[in-house]
Amino acid sequence: MRIGELAKRAGTTTRALRFYESQGLLEARRATNGYREYGDHDLRLVREIQSLQAVGLSLEDTRPFVACLRAGHESGDSCPDSREVYRRKLAEVDACLDRLGVVREFLLARLAFQDPCVVPEETRCS
Repeated sequence: MRIGELAKRAGTTTRALRFYESQGLLEARRATNGYREYGDHDLRLVREIQSLQAVGLSLEDTRPFVACLRAGHESGDSCPDSREVYRRKLAEVDACLDRLGVVREFLLARLAFQDPCVVPEETRCS
């Protein structure tokens, strides 16, 4: 399939596919007329990249998954390097959740705080 068809089937743009190619994540074969040609395996690679980016992995983080699929594995996350990316990303998510917990507790404490200098309107005397 040509680049336009791959883009359409993957739900992306030809520009994104060219960028993936420039980053070494996608390899196009060239027809005699110079057009890029892709197969179903390339569609699988693009979908893998998209799904990983959708959950917050960077384009660089997708490299081990692409390499794993290129090596013939059934799944991009079945290789040790891919699993390591998951571990690193999970540690980042856990750290972020910890920080958000601290922020949440701070906000709850501020909402619960009653300033003794301010008298609520419903308790004021007229």
